[in-house]
Amino acid sequence: LPSLSLKQVAAATPLSWDVTLADEVHDSIPFDEKFTLVGITAMTHQSVRAYQIADEFRSRGVPVVLGGIHPTVLPEEAGKHADAVVIGEAEPVWEMLLDDLLAGRLQPLYRAPIPTGNRLAVPWMRREIFNGRRYLTTQTLQASRGCPYSCPFCIVTNYFGSAFRYRDTDDVLAELATFDRKLTVFLDDNLLGDPLRAKPILAGMKGMGLKWGGQANLRFAEDPEMVRLVAESGCIGIFVGIESVTGVHANHPKTGSRYSPEELIRRIRDAGIVVEASIIFGFDDHDEGIFEATARFLERCAPSLTTYHLLTPYPGTALFNRFDKEGRLLHKDWSRYNHAEVVYRPRLMSPERLYRGWAKARREAYTWPAIFTRVAKNPHGIITNLAYNILRRGSNTSP
Repeated sequence: LPSLSLKQVAAATPLSWDVTLADEVHDSIPFDEKFTLVGITAMTHQSVRAYQIADEFRSRGVPVVLGGIHPTVLPEEAGKHADAVVIGEAEPVWEMLLDDLLAGRLQPLYRAPIPTGNRLAVPWMRREIFNGRRYLTTQTLQASRGCPYSCPFCIVTNYFGSAFRYRDTDDVLAELATFDRKLTVFLDDNLLGDPLRAKPILAGMKGMGLKWGGQANLRFAEDPEMVRLVAESGCIGIFVGIESVTGVHANHPKTGSRYSPEELIRRIRDAGIVVEASIIFGFDDHDEGIFEATARFLERCAPSLTTYHLLTPYPGTALFNRFDKEGRLLHKDWSRYNHAEVVYRPRLMSPERLYRGWAKARREAYTWPAIFTRVAKNPHGIITNLAYNILRRGSNTSP
């Protein structure tokens, strides 16, 4: 999928500016072209490469602005590689930054206000800047930002605020009406987090003919009306964070429910929606038995797809601060903070054992017997489920 941040910044840029996109997944970086300003967004695992690109442009006399999650939480580090750093959301400060640049008074830091309230007003994303590139779809958007759960391993609350902020329903539906292809992806961290705000959007999508996917808290399935609206609006797949099947994480307000995960996943599945469950290995209560316990749990729940991650203590999270204080970080090579390497010392097993268990779980989840068993338990849309699993098999048979 194309970068969310780049579309947001492009949308916030006055039309008097010419905007050129370079996405290194598809493009070479145009170092030899002449630019008034280069803006680079970076998450933690991308930051090392972002700094290399920034340094090269600056060596050629081009001003560079760094923004995104990693520069926001480590602005002093980012500032060594940039003429300006944007802290927080770009939209509130971007036009001021451009004006300062043209006036010759570019500041080293631009700090966006801390998000408050429950309203979100952002310009429609500029999808056309991604034309000609081979993405699954460029029809992506956000209807909301923020999250109240403050999970210790997650940066969303610190970056987007501790309350759900939704765009006006009419604004979301009007943007969706401009989409000319069916496949759409919502990039909200928890699209269905506030039912009172989400339900009108879903109801308005009915009849648009869209096929969409997104990310949500599994607990939305406690509400039969919400499940019905999600299905009727054209949802074909939902990514849900199970995180851990043991300990405090299994009973966190985000995941704890009077209904079992099996029941909630069944409700979504029965509505004809593909469920992708996200699992994280490496919490402090995880010993070597966590891999078998997780496998048995997933056999009972039978989500259509499963994604396995290694716990990663990202800078700016409570988890990072605690591990740093306890001396448990193995290094601060940000390029390896990528959910696929162990970058800290686990409490109840060695880093090597944690990695091997994660890698084995990924392989075994997408063996042919595992795929056929899972597809058989998801009778709604068997062909679709089989296709998704075959595609995923190619990327999960080896770390």
